[in-house]
Amino acid sequence: MRKTFIYLIVSILLLSSFAVAAPLFKVKSTSQVQNKQDYVEGQIIVKFREGFDDSKLISSLSSAVIGEDVKGGFKYISISAGKTVEEMVAAYSADPNVLYAEPDYIYRSYAVPNDPFYVYQWHMPMINMEQAWDQNTGAGVIIAVLDVGVAYENFGAFSQAPDLAQTNFVPGYDFINNDTHPNDDNGHGTHVTGTIAQSTNNNLGVTGIAYNSSIMPVEVLDAAGSGASSVIANGIYFAADNGAQVINMSLGSSFLSTTIQDACNYAKNKGVTIICAAGNSGQRILEYPAALDACVSVSAVRFDSTLAGYSTYNDSVDITAPGGDTGIDQDGDGYVDGVLQQTHDGVNYSTFGYYFYQGTSMACPHVAGVAALVISASGGTLTPDEVQAILQNSAVDLGAAGWDNRYGHGLLDANAAVLAVASNTNPPIADFSGTPLSGTVPLTVNFSDLSTNAPTSWTWDLVTVELPLLKTRRILIILPVLIQ
Repeated sequence: MRKTFIYLIVSILLLSSFAVAAPLFKVKSTSQVQNKQDYVEGQIIVKFREGFDDSKLISSLSSAVIGEDVKGGFKYISISAGKTVEEMVAAYSADPNVLYAEPDYIYRSYAVPNDPFYVYQWHMPMINMEQAWDQNTGAGVIIAVLDVGVAYENFGAFSQAPDLAQTNFVPGYDFINNDTHPNDDNGHGTHVTGTIAQSTNNNLGVTGIAYNSSIMPVEVLDAAGSGASSVIANGIYFAADNGAQVINMSLGSSFLSTTIQDACNYAKNKGVTIICAAGNSGQRILEYPAALDACVSVSAVRFDSTLAGYSTYNDSVDITAPGGDTGIDQDGDGYVDGVLQQTHDGVNYSTFGYYFYQGTSMACPHVAGVAALVISASGGTLTPDEVQAILQNSAVDLGAAGWDNRYGHGLLDANAAVLAVASNTNPPIADFSGTPLSGTVPLTVNFSDLSTNAPTSWTWDLVTVELPLLKTRRILIILPVLIQ
């Protein structure tokens, strides 16, 4: 009997690319200040009530005025011998004639990288990367890129991408050719990897999100950008068993593969956060593996934060990120609004340029990179569900209020996600009191909010119940607060 074998082919989710010529720039380095003091030593700022004679108070605290800002109405006060800034702030704050007393805080420029083509990476400021880089850069996290390979080494006809020279790589595998050299023979995987971890602050080219993380290249797609579900599943198992904490899959199909589903469930159960491109159909359909419960599904937006015309949308979309649009120049920089990274043309494996790509393939690694920042900031203690919750809860709401099937929970916000890690162990707790708790309708109830850990918003769910024997009387029942 002749047997027929059916292979599920999963392809990369890339629509088109445009090369950008390498213009010459004069770049001013804006390296981060190394002095990490929080405030100026030896002085504080004090503003007194208008008309108050502050000389006696200043003298009694063994301090002196060393300067005054007439416009702001505040004075610079010296620190008493043997006193700290904090002690002097407390001493002045205790006097009712002091409007405020505070340290002379030091503010710093955000970590703007010195990579000369960063000015064309509109998608980085869009997700607040400059602020996020001040908090974390992904150290200690391994991200597996399941793709067509990565230009990570010099081997045979392949060369390492110059702008990946300072990126850290850990051993991966080529499941297409069954060897330990997963080199990129398409260009897509190198571009995706650049968004995640391009070498940054190296005075060359462009930047990456989690540039101090480690990349595990896993080749599961051939040079044409296609791969069988069995091969992709092998790549997922490999990544999960070899220390990956994040998997990026900028690939997909409209067919549900149980083989891939089982592999994704296995990886998530081992603590791997799986980020997947939602698809480029431009329709409301399900595409996999993004639509699987074990995966975070990423749709794509343009520069103006509207859904890109090619982006798939559906009830499984969790979050959105910049995917680009190579048909327009909304930011007015003279180039199309694609996502810019370094790669080769898919033919000459040793010749590299900077290319604008568009697609949910490009949105996906933005989320994978920020997931790495979140994991790094937590010390690796978060579960995949906790990582996903932080990404979603910190996102900037777009479209219809709350979750929707186009933008999910909203636009990725790298800085908010990293900052949210610190409060993750202290989630918002809903609590309130109301007086009175019941009575006839209409009824005025006075609420006192007793919620803790700074909920961002909440709703009161109020219902009335009509008693069957007392048609003229209704009871107001106050249901629990919903923290959002």
